[in-house]
Amino acid sequence: MTRSDNHTMETMQNQFGLRIAAHLDAAVADLPHDISERLRAARTRAVAARAVSVQAGTQTVAQNGVALLHGGDEGLNIWNRIGSLLPLIALVAGLATIKNFIDDDRANQLAEVDSALLADDLPPSAYADPGFLQFLKLPTLTEKQE
Repeated sequence: MTRSDNHTMETMQNQFGLRIAAHLDAAVADLPHDISERLRAARTRAVAARAVSVQAGTQTVAQNGVALLHGGDEGLNIWNRIGSLLPLIALVAGLATIKNFIDDDRANQLAEVDSALLADDLPPSAYADPGFLQFLKLPTLTEKQE
């Protein structure tokens, strides 16, 4: 948007606001005095609060014909930045710990299988024999006796 478009938009908004205010002012004449005073006081407080928020809020900075909104100080000092990084650090540390536990568990399982193979009377090549699988499925002597 160009500057003239912004000015035209602001003018239209101001005119709309003035028309609404005129309608509301006309309706105030029918209200009792105490209600109109409370409305006036509320309007004054709202305008004052709006003026303070506009001053403390964003400010427009023009650079090379482009309007930029600048939020000012958002309160991101060094402690706030460190505080915002702590959950990420905790997440990464937790994931690394879980990975270590899983790797250790897997290594322990493999070590048990290896020790069982080495301590067994059968050579490891017997486990690769297809007939050995059938032999393992046969009932043992203790199962036959029961």
